[in-house]
Amino acid sequence: MEIGYDLSNTGQSDYRPFDFDFIVIGSGFGGSVSAHRLVEKGYKVAVMEMGRRWTPANLPHTSWSIHRWFWRPKLGLRGFFNMRLFRHATIFHGCAVGGGSITYACTLLPPPEKVWTSGSWSSLADWKSEMPRHYETAATMLGLTENKILGPADHLLQQAADASGVGHTFYSTRVGIFQSADGTQGQTFTDPFFGGQGPERSTCIACGGCMMGCRHGAKNTLDVNYLYLAEKHGAKVFPETKVVDVRPLGGASDGSAGYEVSTVSSTAFIRRHARRLTCRAVVFSASSLGSMELLFRLKEKKSLPAISSELGKHVRTNSESLIGARTPGYSEDLSHGIAIGSGVYIDEHTHIEAVRYPCGSDAMGFLTTILTDGRPGPQRIALWLKNVTVSLLRHPFKTLRVLQPRGWAREFVILLCMQALEGEIEMRWQRPWFWPFTKFLVSRGEKVPTYIPKANEFAKKFAHLTDGFAMSMLPEILFDVPGTAHCIGGCVIADSSCHGVVDHRHRVFGYKNMYICDGSVVAANLGVNPSFTITALTERAMTFIPQKAETGWNDAASALVHVAAN
Repeated sequence: MEIGYDLSNTGQSDYRPFDFDFIVIGSGFGGSVSAHRLVEKGYKVAVMEMGRRWTPANLPHTSWSIHRWFWRPKLGLRGFFNMRLFRHATIFHGCAVGGGSITYACTLLPPPEKVWTSGSWSSLADWKSEMPRHYETAATMLGLTENKILGPADHLLQQAADASGVGHTFYSTRVGIFQSADGTQGQTFTDPFFGGQGPERSTCIACGGCMMGCRHGAKNTLDVNYLYLAEKHGAKVFPETKVVDVRPLGGASDGSAGYEVSTVSSTAFIRRHARRLTCRAVVFSASSLGSMELLFRLKEKKSLPAISSELGKHVRTNSESLIGARTPGYSEDLSHGIAIGSGVYIDEHTHIEAVRYPCGSDAMGFLTTILTDGRPGPQRIALWLKNVTVSLLRHPFKTLRVLQPRGWAREFVILLCMQALEGEIEMRWQRPWFWPFTKFLVSRGEKVPTYIPKANEFAKKFAHLTDGFAMSMLPEILFDVPGTAHCIGGCVIADSSCHGVVDHRHRVFGYKNMYICDGSVVAANLGVNPSFTITALTERAMTFIPQKAETGWNDAASALVHVAAN
């Protein structure tokens, strides 16, 4: 039976078939999982992705290729990495076919069990018993393995952990990287993951280039698993396409008659190639920031006025701080290995991972400076100026060496500190004082600490091992703004629209056949890299959607669903 929509209530009498059953907005960990599972269930699926499609042939060699690394299309920069500056955090995220998987560090860690008993989702499902099987599915699809390649930075991390009395907590990360059991590097295999249904792959060569986009076929990005299979079985991906409107069709304000999705080119300056497509259902998977921003726009322009007023609340950043150590003249190349190969726990709430960029990718060096302790504010800035001055007087040439970016990736280890402590901010849709013409996302609330004393002490021990310099991030000192790649929340799972934006099956309150599947639904601070959890949550959400032949196209959010946890 042909499915279509009737426009008679709008003064038009023609009957038109839907372009797609589902339109998925975004192709990251939520969008790619959704597309694959929906196609498996027989649905006709389109995926709208604002970023470009990347291949080994067009990936940048280093971060100095700014136009192919950074995503700022209005400035002519059409890469896959973006930085959003807010008062409370500098948020790093990806924009590409495959979402953040193109630039993420491949670390796949489950969160501590306590996250399922905190936050607005705690009593809505028996999370502890349900989630393990979905993590197992995600692990299989993403090719999870324990890292077998420990580079010089990982060995230094272990030594620093021993010196700090926490050596027993050292671990090799679990990652989505194809590595051979015998350590052979650069060997090509016919699809090792999906019985010949996927592309051929090559074993990791430990170049450290995971976050610059893998050029060697080892990194399990979404375009070689979930999204690859979705496209192979019929999903249509629209790259460089920005969604600007989503409206219910046929006079049915709750979306029960379907939706019209309007798009434009995300990279064109003049010819925007405006397009309108129709569908029975919509999945928002544009990342935490992207989904919040789009939904705020749609709520304001009355396209989706029933979106909960809780939109933008309960945003979390994993309480991160970026510190590190630079070791000029060190005998080994610290960029050798995988992007994040190991980690340690310095206390029950805080863990640190050793992070690296590939040799030559030194642009991030502009953001690092001499480590500075102290409370945020003018006193910390004054202390930083004192530290830099004293260092220049004592070791002028060595200090100048660590403050300039050349050689940064070879000599620097980023120490990513994450805390599983509750803390949140709020995103609002406002006109900032410095630009009264347009509304933007702006952050509000308690600031995330940029000074974690235990982490700074650990960085000093790490630097001491190589006679190097412990380092801080310049924005954290000057502006008290932490950096994070792990923005989550803003459309959290809750029992009703009074407390969140979606129910425990990811259905948007106030609308039918509308879902959100990305990091924005996460309702607790994970304390670990969130990609694995986003994948597992989306796997769970997709199990509730029936096969196409069985659907009644009447899926609506339910309120006040409570399940006692074991």
